[in-house]
Amino acid sequence: MASRSLKLDSQEALPERATFANADEQFLRFYLEPDTAALLPVTQLLEILKLPVGQIVPLPHMPSWVMGVCNWRGEILWTIDLAELVGLTPCDRQQTSDISTYTAVVLQANLCDRLPAPTTETQTIGLVIEQIDDIEWCNPDTIQPPPFAAVSPPFATFVRGYQLNGDSEMTAILSVKAIAAAVSCQLSVIS
Repeated sequence: MASRSLKLDSQEALPERATFANADEQFLRFYLEPDTAALLPVTQLLEILKLPVGQIVPLPHMPSWVMGVCNWRGEILWTIDLAELVGLTPCDRQQTSDISTYTAVVLQANLCDRLPAPTTETQTIGLVIEQIDDIEWCNPDTIQPPPFAAVSPPFATFVRGYQLNGDSEMTAILSVKAIAAAVSCQLSVIS
């Protein structure tokens, strides 16, 4: 069974979701757990997939957050449970019924938060998440530093900052650099 996908195009984002004046950066809003929203910069996202469970090939002797690998456009794609990686409830334990597909965000990452032209340090990772919500505009100047005392240490490691929404809700903006570094470090130790 082939995976279905939605290609991300920054031109297709809905401007009515912009909540800040002079917003100039787009973020994908998604859920790590039913009540835990997070944001990732759209500039580093390649695709959103509906990935059939059977397409992920589990590998032995991997950290529990490594779900396995799958074929993505003829390339091997490491599939990571993002919630478990950041210290939250693993996605397979969040489901109340049997699931046949996962939602995965294909991320192109390197060791910086903004992606320049692809280099040999570029890594493509499939991040399995709870659910996609929307594209949001955010002015980078309004990003607040992470309140490390308010979140668990494993989660705080992956937080670039927080965005305050109009209803006083804080949404974590995850650091692509931290995600790539954690995955790269763990997988290079295993190799």
